Amino acid sequence: MAVHITGDAAADTLLTENPLALLIGMLLDQQIAMETAFTGPLKIEQRTGSMDAAAIAAYDPDALASVFKETPAVHRFPGSMAARVQSLCQALVDDWGGDAAALWTEGDPDGATVLKRLKALPGFGEQKAKIFLALLGKQYGFTGEGWREASAPYGEDGSFRSVADITSPESLTKVREFKRAAKAAVKG
Repeated sequence: MAVHITGDAAADTLLTENPLALLIGMLLDQQIAMETAFTGPLKIEQRTGSMDAAAIAAYDPDALASVFKETPAVHRFPGSMAARVQSLCQALVDDWGGDAAALWTEGDPDGATVLKRLKALPGFGEQKAKIFLALLGKQYGFTGEGWREASAPYGEDGSFRSVADITSPESLTKVREFKRAAKAAVKG
């Protein structure tokens, strides 16, 4: 399946072909626009020459922070997000042999198991893990039993709640409208 999140063909191709890129994009998806977050992995790959967990984990931390600060910046908080990406990659090396896809493929896991694995990663709380699980199920071909229930409410069919639902410019607009309405209701 092809992912269409950013509107940038090269970035979306990397997200589709490289599970680590998709995972890093999700990690970066906070306090910046979704499409900016998910173009981050392409910037990282272009600037470091790699989108490999072991290579990023071993990268000099100060040099990686500099990579994140280059214009256009990978994230509005380049130093802290560079450290988070490096921590994520180190956890993948330590626990999953550097293979991000193993989180959802190793041992033919069900949705609840993948959710638990995601929540164990640095930078992945309950909500981010559920959104990523929904993204795997809706756009990345993950079919583990119970993934919709484990990712609820983000796994709901036909919803426009999160990045998991972005497949076109029109769906991006619907997700943005949903988020605006949700924020307005909280401020209410």
